[in-house]
Amino acid sequence: MKYENIAITVSDLNKYIKNKIADDEYLNNILVKGEISNFKNHYTGHMYFTLKDENSLIKCIMFKTYAQKLNFMPKDGMKVIVLGGVSVFERDGVYQIYVKAMQESGLGDLFTKYQELKNKLEKEGLFSQEQKKPIPMMPKVIGVLSSSTGAVIKDIINVSTRRNPNVHIRLLPVPVQGEGAAEKIAYGIEYMNKNNLADVLILARGGGSLEDLWPFNEEIVAHSIYNSKIPIISAVGHETDFTIADFVADLRAPTPSAAAELAVPDIFEIKQKIEVCQNRLKNALLKKVEIMKLRYEKCMTSSIFKEPTRKINENYIKLDMYINNLLNLIKTKQEQEKSRYVELVAKLDALSPLKTLTRGYSITLKNGKIIKSIKELEQGDSVDIRLLDGKKQAQIK
Repeated sequence: MKYENIAITVSDLNKYIKNKIADDEYLNNILVKGEISNFKNHYTGHMYFTLKDENSLIKCIMFKTYAQKLNFMPKDGMKVIVLGGVSVFERDGVYQIYVKAMQESGLGDLFTKYQELKNKLEKEGLFSQEQKKPIPMMPKVIGVLSSSTGAVIKDIINVSTRRNPNVHIRLLPVPVQGEGAAEKIAYGIEYMNKNNLADVLILARGGGSLEDLWPFNEEIVAHSIYNSKIPIISAVGHETDFTIADFVADLRAPTPSAAAELAVPDIFEIKQKIEVCQNRLKNALLKKVEIMKLRYEKCMTSSIFKEPTRKINENYIKLDMYINNLLNLIKTKQEQEKSRYVELVAKLDALSPLKTLTRGYSITLKNGKIIKSIKELEQGDSVDIRLLDGKKQAQIK
């Protein structure tokens, strides 16, 4: 308790340090060079990143007002020179550079070269999806082109053998950075193809700056990948790093471990799927057998199987009945039609004029027209008199 009156708060300490730094004119306007990492272009327009070299790092922030004036977009691995002032962020107790200006340092030409080669190879069709080769489903040998030391090959071996203990890893050590690395990588790809040493190739290395990854941006490597008959998975750098090798390769993996997962199927998962399919097939067959058994039992109890001719005889009897019924219907119909015909003939005969003549009557016609009244006749008219056995002409007097 006796020190309580002389102790200062954390806020006071951070404020004191901030004021000390603010009084240093050298730190208020300072040029710092380094490599960008953990870059984040915030939706507010502010840019947050870390500036690092081989031995140390410092946090940086560039507010929207200054970020809008940049003529390029910063990215991880880019080497830059920043102008700004060092200050303390009191809340977190960290010091950082508040960047006012930034320019590329030694990377501009390299990045331009990268873009030019990328555009050239894309026009030549080296990135075409139609040219991509499928990754084998169950490769026996995984070829790896990478450094023989480091975490990359260890990660690939660990992941591959865990997923399938029977898979064989064939490493062809190649330099993954520095002068002459591109030529040796290209030769390694050609050598693996010429001797048919793998079912699929993994081209891998860890993360790094653009300069470190540059062998994988060389045209000689791009053409070797494109001409490879063995499918190639590219796993160069970190997830945010993209090289030309990634665009030409048949498949890109964000990390070497992910490349091993893509190349080697999980044998235990496959066995489980096979067991599931076997069980489904077994259950389906058992169900089918049970259905066929029920059908067989039903058939055996059917009268068709017990007396196969009984159903035929029954149908013959039914057919005879149908024929007899049909003949009776036809006969009845004929008799009905015959009676109706006789009746109609009798009616017609009764109405016939000739029938009247048999009773002593005659028919008088003038110009072929029957005379019904004496008013239709005049003196001197010639008429025809129709009798039962013929006709005679007469004249009205």
